[in-house]
Amino acid sequence: MRMSLLRKVLRARRRLRARETWTAARLATFQRHQVTALRAFARTASPFYTDFHNGLDDAPLSGLPVLTKATLMEHFDDIVTDRDLHLADLQNFLDGMRPGELHRGRYYVATTGGTTGRPGVFAWDTHEWAGVLASYSRSYAWGGAPVSLTRRTRTAVVSSTTPWHQSALVATTVDSRFIPTLRLDAGEPLEDLTARLDVFQPQVLVGYASILRLLADAQAANRLHITATATFSASEVLTAATRRSIVHAWGHQPFDVYAATETAGIAAECEHHTGLHLFEDLVLTEVVDENYRAVPAGEFGAKILVTVLGSRTIPLIRYEMSDSVRLSTGGTCPCGMPFTRLDAVQGREQEALRLAGVGRTDVVVQPVVFHRVMDTVPVSAWQIIQTAEGLTILVASLGRGMTPAHVADRLQGELGRLGVAPPVITVREVGSIPRTAIGKAPLIRSTQSPRH
Repeated sequence: MRMSLLRKVLRARRRLRARETWTAARLATFQRHQVTALRAFARTASPFYTDFHNGLDDAPLSGLPVLTKATLMEHFDDIVTDRDLHLADLQNFLDGMRPGELHRGRYYVATTGGTTGRPGVFAWDTHEWAGVLASYSRSYAWGGAPVSLTRRTRTAVVSSTTPWHQSALVATTVDSRFIPTLRLDAGEPLEDLTARLDVFQPQVLVGYASILRLLADAQAANRLHITATATFSASEVLTAATRRSIVHAWGHQPFDVYAATETAGIAAECEHHTGLHLFEDLVLTEVVDENYRAVPAGEFGAKILVTVLGSRTIPLIRYEMSDSVRLSTGGTCPCGMPFTRLDAVQGREQEALRLAGVGRTDVVVQPVVFHRVMDTVPVSAWQIIQTAEGLTILVASLGRGMTPAHVADRLQGELGRLGVAPPVITVREVGSIPRTAIGKAPLIRSTQSPRH
């Protein structure tokens, strides 16, 4: 990391640390001022927002229209506030992008994976990118791995090494004598990952939940030999079974980090593990149903709307993301921070499967139902795929005494209690769970077109 950027990150991190001691009232005042500034900037600097928010100057944030990814990509050149920044140029740049390379020497560029349709393209100037890095630094600081000029922290990131993936771009940016960083592709063979980790000996391990589970199991089986003092899970659902594996392997609780390309950090766990504290000084998160109505705490929403307070190159105001999360109804966390908590992140709306009911009505089965069953099955990894024929369950390293029939019976019983007509369930043992192009192994996916 260039020293000038590192200084910006450390200054930003100090500001974030100070806000963690604020009262809820002071946080609310700060949010109002930031939203007002963002809306005013967007209206004057973005031709799209000039029209999109026309006549809504006095409307509350909840009264503004929703920005979808499809709309963002369709009107990209009018949404960006740099008149010389064009989608076609960014896409050409991404086609030949080298690790850590900046567009026009000025913009950090990344794209979403495209798992929910057309990939989104996002760009940040240096000031904004320092904010992105600071948001991740907050997560690591809460987990006992703060960025420091006086402490070298060897960090291994096992996710994607594709240059345009944000995790790879972050890892490339921070790699320095202060934070020596090993980037590994989660899609590599497990034996290759363990060999490289053994040589590097990271103090901090960051990765997709599914690969952390495999690495923890390898450590427990004496096929990996590292002494990780902090572990951070991101980009996939961190299941109870994966938590147990990490505790068994390294003797500490992993820290769950909720982030996205569009927003950077959204929420993270503190040392008390009472849920994920929303980064409400950076991103305003509305939990809503399919019709964009607010969902009360204690209930899962169908999606979230995010307003990224520091976004200026691409202002994001009530931007729609298909994640399903639940606000906590619990009391104050012992850490005393003013931030609202999430007590569950169950994945994306697309991971809720619509199955035929006993009657005529279909039953929407939320991801948490599958987790209740599969997290109790002795396997190293699993994936549920909905096909035209029914449900296929892929399991890796099925434990002794457990058969595919037992797994199918457990899931069939749980679905039956929800009123689902018995689907055809096929359980297949596999050597490893297939991963996407960026190394993710989604727990639940469907090959079927949505049914309404």
